[in-house]
Amino acid sequence: MQDRRLLSDPVTPRPLETGLEGFHLWPGALSPEAQAALLAEVLRGLEIAPPYRPITPGGRPFSVRMSNFGPLGWVSDRAGYRYQSTHPETGEPWPQIPAVLLELWRTLAGWPEPPDACLVNLYDADARMGLHQDRDEADLTAPVLSVSLGDTAVFRIGAAGGGPTRSVKLASGDVCALSGPARLARHGIDRVIGGSSSLVPGGGRINLTLRRAR
Repeated sequence: MQDRRLLSDPVTPRPLETGLEGFHLWPGALSPEAQAALLAEVLRGLEIAPPYRPITPGGRPFSVRMSNFGPLGWVSDRAGYRYQSTHPETGEPWPQIPAVLLELWRTLAGWPEPPDACLVNLYDADARMGLHQDRDEADLTAPVLSVSLGDTAVFRIGAAGGGPTRSVKLASGDVCALSGPARLARHGIDRVIGGSSSLVPGGGRINLTLRRAR
């Protein structure tokens, strides 16, 4: 049975039609109370695994800061993109994935196995994320589920094979999924609308991306 404290509607929210097959968006899926509770868990986890600024294999720093939850975490450095079980700066294991995220995966992702990686991206008003594909996972048929907290982001997405893209605003509490034909969609963050939410102390946006890495 669905936890009514988790989602805004006691009936599972219907995904918004986006025009791209396999890309599902649940606007306001997390209630304000659930957002605040999840943020508190995320901030506790970030005390264990402090956000850091990774670099690309070419040595260019990301504009976002990152961390991870779960058995595996996605990292990037001069050695390349990969998943590993420890924080690249502290050497410690990543903290557990918050239970509410696992429940969202069970409720919305439609995949039998739980996620084993949760990438945490922290955006300030100047941070961006260029168009990219999530293809470092062993099974590219498993969906990717993304949860937004804090300031609204302008999310850009387009088909994997190229062609036009479209922009979608992701607000605090929104959840989206890349699955099926959209699993390898090109996507990124054009900008963050500073001051659009008061959830995150000091402002900014936190994005939580659940994946099956193994």
